[in-house]
Amino acid sequence: MMALKWIGSMLVLFSAGGFGIWSARQWRERLRLLEKLRQMIYFLKGEITYSHAPLAEALERVGKRETGPLGKLFTAAAEGICRQEGESLQEIWRREVQALSSPKIRLPLTEEDLEQLAGLGEHLGYLDVDMQERTLKLYLEQLDISIEYLRTNQREKCRLYTSLGIMGGMFLVIVMY
Repeated sequence: MMALKWIGSMLVLFSAGGFGIWSARQWRERLRLLEKLRQMIYFLKGEITYSHAPLAEALERVGKRETGPLGKLFTAAAEGICRQEGESLQEIWRREVQALSSPKIRLPLTEEDLEQLAGLGEHLGYLDVDMQERTLKLYLEQLDISIEYLRTNQREKCRLYTSLGIMGGMFLVIVMY
């Protein structure tokens, strides 16, 4: 009977500690994804501004540079534009961004991140090059704010999540005894 208590205590301790470590990893992964997204938006801005590529072509080129879910977002949006099924770019972009939040993909982006990304599509495609460039610059400023917050708080938040997970597990073990 005592062995079962010890085994249960260890399971609680390891699972709570594991949850804390997982939360810290999610923080770092969100930072990495937002930095990758910022890089892709810079590429898109360059494609639109300097090479004057049509939006579908620019989205496809940028999407092919990244193999992950963000690259699929850009290529799927380009394919949606090329299909010409009567949908506006806003509808196509919002649908593809919502696909990123599906449980199957499991990106560590917050609802706010996804809303800002979906909002980007509302102003692309139907404006002139200058307005598209300004829209991309505005989105890049929002991304920079989020990235700066994540960078400045990364060390303390990751340490906090890990410590809270382990300490919470210890607390539960003590309460169970």
